[in-house]
Amino acid sequence: MQEVFNIFIKSIFIDNMVFAYFLGMCSYLAVSKTVNTSVGLGAAVVFVLGITVPVDYLLNEYILKEGALVWLDPSFADADLSFLSFILFIAIIASMVQLVEMIVEKFSPALYSSLGIFLPLIAVNCAILGGSLFMQEREYQSLAEATSFGLGSGVGWFLAIVGIAAIREKIRYSNVPPALRGLGITFIITGLMGIAFMSFLGIKL
Repeated sequence: MQEVFNIFIKSIFIDNMVFAYFLGMCSYLAVSKTVNTSVGLGAAVVFVLGITVPVDYLLNEYILKEGALVWLDPSFADADLSFLSFILFIAIIASMVQLVEMIVEKFSPALYSSLGIFLPLIAVNCAILGGSLFMQEREYQSLAEATSFGLGSGVGWFLAIVGIAAIREKIRYSNVPPALRGLGITFIITGLMGIAFMSFLGIKL
């Protein structure tokens, strides 16, 4: 249980998708103009990562990796379908994003309109695919660990986009030099936030 909690905390603060690996930056920069849209997209990313990473873990453990098909028949002990990882992971991600898109359109049309093209683009958000690939690379030992990593990565991305959105709303009233207005000051703030998150490297997990 402690290991599951450690993975969750580490994926939020230390291995943050935005500040440690710079994944999902397109949506992070484009949708973070207001807190409301950032919360909506961030929640969608948490949901998608929380579902796709454990599903992809099961897919990897029981179908893709070498020897995974031994449960079907001992003759499949040498079978290795890991070359299909990209295709199948993306298929799972796309189906989950489609589900999220339908739910948001049904229950929150205003949020659906404000997110625009960036909601379906979660399907090609490198943070989502990165979560599944990191899970595969790190070889988590249980479904609970993979789920903890997926949810933690989503929460970390959520905190990053909501944090930058809150700051961007405030700096509209600041005297930012003309050359840095817009993306310029956003990149600088993102770098400073990344440095701030580096302070969590000192946590002993």
